[in-house]
Amino acid sequence: MLYLDHAASTPLRPEARAAMVPFVGERFGNPSGVHATAQQAKNAIEAAREQIAASIGAASPLEIVFTGGGTESDNLAVVGAALPTRGGIVATAVEHAAVLESARFAERLGMAVSILSVDRLGRVTPAAVAAHVDSGTAIVSVMMANNETGVLQPVAEITQAVRAVSDRVLVHTDAVQAFASLPVEVYDGGPDLISVSAHKIGGPQGVGFLFVRDGIDLEPVIHGGGQELGRRSGTHNVAAIVGLGAAVEATVADRDSYRSNVAAARDRFEQDLRLRIDIENTAGTAERLVSHSHLRFPGIAAETLLVRLDLAGLAAAAGAACHSGAIQSSHVLTAMGIDPVAASESIRFSFGRGDDASTGVAAADTVAGVVEALT
Repeated sequence: MLYLDHAASTPLRPEARAAMVPFVGERFGNPSGVHATAQQAKNAIEAAREQIAASIGAASPLEIVFTGGGTESDNLAVVGAALPTRGGIVATAVEHAAVLESARFAERLGMAVSILSVDRLGRVTPAAVAAHVDSGTAIVSVMMANNETGVLQPVAEITQAVRAVSDRVLVHTDAVQAFASLPVEVYDGGPDLISVSAHKIGGPQGVGFLFVRDGIDLEPVIHGGGQELGRRSGTHNVAAIVGLGAAVEATVADRDSYRSNVAAARDRFEQDLRLRIDIENTAGTAERLVSHSHLRFPGIAAETLLVRLDLAGLAAAAGAACHSGAIQSSHVLTAMGIDPVAASESIRFSFGRGDDASTGVAAADTVAGVVEALT
């Protein structure tokens, strides 16, 4: 199988697997206890917290909050930041559903929400974001890279623009897709909240973290015993957390080689396809992740092409994986102004760890062969 759906989920890294094994066996303690078995689990969690904090340059391990994944991290960031003051939320129309649905939930609670339009390539300008920020705004949420198209947003410049209007407004970025290939580092004047998911970087599914800059007041969205620094309740998934810590550390260590190899795979894939069939790159000239190739195949329904590709041994996707098995119109493509017909002919190919130029050659040959058979 040529697996070109790394944007949906990635294979478990050996480093993560090795770290997890003891905690799915003999080290089974609940970290909330006081006895030795419990403290063994507690120590593993805190070691992972320190591991992640060091990897992203956080000032303190206590700025790392473990969650059930990217969706929960986004929910905690957006709703958790808005609830204390009942302040407004600003986000773009191409955000992940976890951000957009959180904003809509907050709106039902009476909070003001502004969803910003993007250009034809899916980008928003710092000036456009700043124009929607005022003294009543609690949080601005703009993702680092889009999960469907891979298009990058100018998060650093957006953060500066927001701060120029008010230094009391929090800035959140969803770095779930970006973390594998882009530096995601904490710095003075940078975003206040950053969401990351383990299974996008070779960690286990069902765990993630939210960086929360020291001093920020977040309202929990999951209530109970307050196990996770009072910001998130529920018994810790120790095995998943230590796997996340190992995956984060390994990802940061091999980012340069990842970028080089994956870019070679993606670029060769697109280059070879253009020599054989008619394709349109949805991202156009926009700067994007090295892993993502979002292409339109004019005249061929994405659903048909995906099935034929799967039968030919190649896995890809249409739309966001989190929208379950049903292929539906992408809110991202709609926001970019792409008409429904063109959107229905578009597929996301996402390369990952272990791929190189030879992967691109093989993938292009498979895709071109299937398309040629359909036309």
